[in-house]
Amino acid sequence: MAYRLSPSDFSFLYEGCKRCFYLKVARKISQPSIPLPAVFSTIASLLKDHYTGKHTSEVHPALPPGVVKYGEQRVQSEPIHVPGHDEPCVINGRFDIVADFDDGTYGVIDFKTGSPKEQYANLYGRQLHAYAYALEHPARGALHLSPVTQLGLLYFYPSRINQQRIEGLSYEADISWIAIKKDEEKFLRFIGEVLAVLESPRPPAPAPDCMWCAYVDKLGNKK
Repeated sequence: MAYRLSPSDFSFLYEGCKRCFYLKVARKISQPSIPLPAVFSTIASLLKDHYTGKHTSEVHPALPPGVVKYGEQRVQSEPIHVPGHDEPCVINGRFDIVADFDDGTYGVIDFKTGSPKEQYANLYGRQLHAYAYALEHPARGALHLSPVTQLGLLYFYPSRINQQRIEGLSYEADISWIAIKKDEEKFLRFIGEVLAVLESPRPPAPAPDCMWCAYVDKLGNKK
């Protein structure tokens, strides 16, 4: 049976603790979920609704001409077979927005709320590559958009407050664009690395700073 991989797990879960990643994917044991404050879901929904249907020049001038045509849709890849690994995997997730460019290509854009950090670009880039791969190599019946030529992160950082009426106020945000160079070969090498972790008969050692693993181990030692 193919491993089901979520693009969102390729950033901080995989890098943060490979043991937790292994347990979630290979053993179906997830860390306890901590719900995000509803305001973040509201902001994400508002952004998707705002940009869907807009010309790309209204998103960021660095983007090629086109229209934001797809907002928050699910993708699923065909099984990915990596040489040297027995088990395949599939990518299953949901992107923020996809732009349909005038030249017939597509761009996958992910929203981030906060100050842009270049050191996170590689981690988030894996997530974007996963969406792109699933769009270009979809499972039967899944959304198929190809070729994907642009990947990027659109950061929103609150910078000012505007109040034009007593009953309410609005936030203004600085917008930053970080382009991610597409490299499918590098992404597939990363998938091979992930499969090597998942194919191990035992979970990897916990990350030294993983608080969840430390908590579980402490409970086990008390028994």
